[in-house]
Amino acid sequence: MLAIALLVFREVIEAALIVSIVAAATRGVPRRAAALLSGIGFGVLGALLVALGAGRIAALFSGVGQEVFNAGVLLAAVLMIAWHVVWMASHGRELAARMQGVGQAVRAGASPLAVLVVVVALAVLREGSEVVLFLYGMLAGGAGHLSAGLALGLAAGVTIGLLLYFGLLRIPLRHFFGATNALLILLAAGLAADAMVFLVQADLLPALGEPLWNTGALLSERSLPGQALHVLVGYTARPTPIQLLAWLATITLLSVGMRFAGRPARGMRPEAARRAMTD
Repeated sequence: MLAIALLVFREVIEAALIVSIVAAATRGVPRRAAALLSGIGFGVLGALLVALGAGRIAALFSGVGQEVFNAGVLLAAVLMIAWHVVWMASHGRELAARMQGVGQAVRAGASPLAVLVVVVALAVLREGSEVVLFLYGMLAGGAGHLSAGLALGLAAGVTIGLLLYFGLLRIPLRHFFGATNALLILLAAGLAADAMVFLVQADLLPALGEPLWNTGALLSERSLPGQALHVLVGYTARPTPIQLLAWLATITLLSVGMRFAGRPARGMRPEAARRAMTD
């Protein structure tokens, strides 16, 4: 539940950040509320269509095809997390400034009001669609307590979005995204390891040997702590070599990618880089 809540919270807060900054920057613009609500509505509708499509696709598979589909969803979730981690390391510091610029352009009359609808709709659609696929991937990996985690993450994300709008939350973005990126890297590693299990079951990949160890006597995967660790960090009592390789490779690649993406662009002065990190 905590892993699901964290994932939903992260996605909701990213969308809420964009919506909050655009809303604050366009205060006083006629029909602003209608534009913002329309954007949110279109985004949610698009995410629901993704959910409907994912369910229908899942219903078409059976037998080995189900394992292949589950592995595909898990790997898609890994790729989305990877994109988020690397992209946010590179562009997170610019996100607020860019969204503020969009809002000011609308208020000054340089951009049509429809820009607000598109920006908000795309933000909500992107994050909402990723939540749908992430959650389906976690369900395929054995996560439970979906409703509780979804409600908790959604409530926490909306609450902090409101606090951001009213200026009550003053946490530097570099600290917030740094902490959640580290947790999401572990989530991605666990999902990648779970995908290997499905591909091995479908005889598409070899296990590369017998399980490396067995910690089931110390911590069973069926216990509540075991299930929580399985979802949070990919804990498996009897991991095969290919699972361990996938887990380590995911952590290594995302950590290296985040490090390189987070470097200041060439030509940026140190003082400008520091201001971007603390804005």
